[in-house]
This record gives sequence, C-alpha cells and structure tokens, in this order.
Amino acid sequence: MLSRLGLALVGLLALLPLRWVRGLGCLLGLCLYTLAVSRRRVARVNLGLCFPSLSPVDLSDLNRRSFVCFAQAWLDRSWLWHAAPERVRQRLQLVGAVEALAGDAPVLVFAPHFVGLDAGWTALTQQLPRRFATIYTGQAERLLDGWILAGRARFGQPSLFGRIDAGKPALAALREGAALYLLPDMNYEVHESVFVPFFGVPAATLPVLSRFAKLSRARVVPVLTRLTRSGYEVQVLPAWTDFPGPDLPGDAAVMNQRLEGYINSMPEQYYWVHKRFKDRPPGMPPVY
Repeated sequence: MLSRLGLALVGLLALLPLRWVRGLGCLLGLCLYTLAVSRRRVARVNLGLCFPSLSPVDLSDLNRRSFVCFAQAWLDRSWLWHAAPERVRQRLQLVGAVEALAGDAPVLVFAPHFVGLDAGWTALTQQLPRRFATIYTGQAERLLDGWILAGRARFGQPSLFGRIDAGKPALAALREGAALYLLPDMNYEVHESVFVPFFGVPAATLPVLSRFAKLSRARVVPVLTRLTRSGYEVQVLPAWTDFPGPDLPGDAAVMNQRLEGYINSMPEQYYWVHKRFKDRPPGMPPVY
C-alpha cells in the first residue's frame, strides 16, 4: 500500500515546475543524508578512498551534495516517465558527438553510474531513431520494479534484459543493430570480475565492456549525463579508438582510468552509495 501511495505521489510531481521538484529533491537528499546512516557511511568510505587528499570537512560536504543530487535525480523520474513528451524533450539536451550513434553498426554505450543515468537513457531512446537495448537489475518490490521497467520502456521500443542470464540476448540484440547501453562500473559478481585500480584502489571490475566489444566488433561510445538547473545535459563523447586491447584486465583498467576523469568533472553526481569496494583481493581487509 505504501508503495502504491508513494508511486502515486511521484507521478503527481510531474505536474510541478522543475524548480519545485528540485527543491523537494534537495530536502529529501538532506533528510536521507541525516537518517540513512549506513549508506552515508558507505559513501564516506568510498569518497575517502577515492579522494584521500580532501579534508574531512570537504569530504563531508561532497558526501552531502552527492545525496542531494541522488535524491533530485530520483524525483526527476516523475517527469521523465510521466510528463508530456514535449516537456521531457525540452529538459533533455543531447550534445556532443551524437553522430557516433548513427547507423546500425554495433555500438556499446558506456554509461557510468551518474545519478542522471535514466535521463541519459530517456534522451537517447526518445530523440534518436536508433533502437537501444540495456541490462537492468530487478527490484525486490514487484510494483516498484514494474514502474521502473515501464519508465525505461516509454520511448523507442527498447529491449530490456534482466541482469541474470542477459549475456546471450544482449549480445544478439547488439549484433542485430541495437546500441547496447551498458553500466559496468559497479561491484557485481566477483567471480566474473578482475581486480584493477579505481582511483588507485583495487576494485572488482567487470570486463564486460571489452568482452562485448570483442565478440561483436562494436565501437565503445561513452555517454555522460549531467544534472543541470534546466534538466540534464546528455553528452555523447567520440568513440574510443584504441579499445578493446589485447587482454581483459588491461581493458578494465583503461575503462576505470577514463571513468576517473569523467567523475572528476562532476564528483557529486556519481553513485557513491554503492559498495564499490565490497569485494577485496585476497589478503586485503574489508573497508565497510
């Protein structure tokens, strides 16, 4: 019942001006920062490991701002998935090397876990004629899971594959001309990962970007989504010209290194509440 009421309220937010939605998101983010103690600690550990040169005061400030951005982006799903298509388009600015996504040659979209990841997906599926596919992690709450899937399927008739057993159908869609929107920068299955540096810290990293690129001969095109006052800027970067390389661990390290540069341009908008260093190399102590 609470889930139904909550989703109904989120749907009503689509009717409000954007500045009101963002204001509510700011309040929600500050509340979460105060009350969600365990997640605040996770984010604080991540930030401390990745930015060791920052003072405790600066780390706390960055942590607080990341919670605000996270909450604002979450409430933005109200208008992304419920507002009129014209309003959605007005608030999503697609910029950069958009031509890199043209045609039907195999393309892997490297979409890091910035808070605006759903806005980036919406912009691509709404504004480009190309077919898209992605892999998602299902939610335990069926109502919430259905709402998220419906929102992500709103434009462009995309293909959505659950993370479990998604490899073969996702690869098939890629080979058939769909651009595959991948978010491989989290700590998932350790047995499928390699340990490579992330901000100088060994991190379990899925080499799936390299693996898919080799199997399909696809180009890798990064897409970075930045939360702005007017909505979102969705920046398409030029395709990587030197990827994949000769081995999976080396490619995973290259991905993380380039991701670090993207994060440094907007550190408060990265998804720090995830336990990025949950799995550790043998002999290294846990950090959470």
